[in-house]
Amino acid sequence: MSVLTCVLDSMGSSCSRSDLLSESETTENAKSADIDRRILQETKAEQHIHKLLLLGAGESGKSTIFKQIKLLFQTGFDETELKSYISVIHANVYQTIKILYDGAKELSQVESDSSKYVISPDNQEIGEKLSEIDGRLVYPLLNKKLVHDVKKLWQDPAIQETFSRGSILQLPDCAEYFMENLDRLAEADYAPTKEDVLHARVRTNGVVQIQFSPVGESKRGGEVYRLYDVGGQRNERRKWIHLFEGVNAVIFCAAISEYDQMLFEDETKNRMMETKELFDWVLKQRCFEKTSFMLFLNKFDIFERKIQKVPLTVCEWFKDYKPIAPGKQEVEHAYEFVKKKFEELYFQSSKPDRVDRVFKIYRTTALDQKLVKKTFKLIDESMRRSREGT
Repeated sequence: MSVLTCVLDSMGSSCSRSDLLSESETTENAKSADIDRRILQETKAEQHIHKLLLLGAGESGKSTIFKQIKLLFQTGFDETELKSYISVIHANVYQTIKILYDGAKELSQVESDSSKYVISPDNQEIGEKLSEIDGRLVYPLLNKKLVHDVKKLWQDPAIQETFSRGSILQLPDCAEYFMENLDRLAEADYAPTKEDVLHARVRTNGVVQIQFSPVGESKRGGEVYRLYDVGGQRNERRKWIHLFEGVNAVIFCAAISEYDQMLFEDETKNRMMETKELFDWVLKQRCFEKTSFMLFLNKFDIFERKIQKVPLTVCEWFKDYKPIAPGKQEVEHAYEFVKKKFEELYFQSSKPDRVDRVFKIYRTTALDQKLVKKTFKLIDESMRRSREGT
């Protein structure tokens, strides 16, 4: 082979490699440009998403609000999600009857009129059996036999008397609802309804989030929100801090019906006093200097019933309350008093340069779907006005 042929061959192969490199670089550049374009689009999209943080003490109703958002502004719960609540709901039944059984035994030993808390011998046997079930790592699904036992114990006069003292026990709000629906819960083809899911009690661990628009993302002017819910118990609050940056609004849930109850994690601490201290602490966080605050005075339905029987003054924070008259007028008077206490706390805990941030108070019942929907539309309107400076 001549030198010229070798040179030409060499030049040809060099051109081929150059062409290949050029095609490879073009492909890589195109991929890189596509990635950059998507990142830019996602960044722009994120700028239009408003971050909401749902805070409050344990048992304040935050998780029920979160579930309502899913039902109201998303597609709700699919069949798999609904079925996953069966074991939660059945566990709530076992937990409830165990709390009542143990509560009756304790009250029969410490109360002066102890006889009304004494369970009949037959039902004591049932109570022991159900208590053993509650102690297991995995609860059995309810069936007709188990429901018969639960109903028999639930109907015992001593258990009913104990139920009337539920505020001094760690009795979940869902207790009566599930006890009234026992037969349906034990049906072989039982599928939880949305009301069942809303009543189901399971503690939030870690952080959960949901994206939604109160007026629909496809509608003109519809704002998009991303709501974060975190556990309210004390041991969960350390997870809050890393979510505090870049928040557009804090939704703080305060269960106003719990003025006579103690914390699950500390039975020497009044729940309302804990809520007061927690709200005060959140208000003082530096990263919330310009953050809007939406206060939900939640569980008004329970408050409305309780205030007729249990005076507000049992709570240290409400010692200066003066009742006026029984009935609906008293309910409104008591509610306005509690509302004013929170308003005063807000302005006391806010530095002068923070008092002009948006602060709204809403009366809520987390189980009331229409009320929750109306409340979030009002929040959406309030935040849009704030952004527009009107």
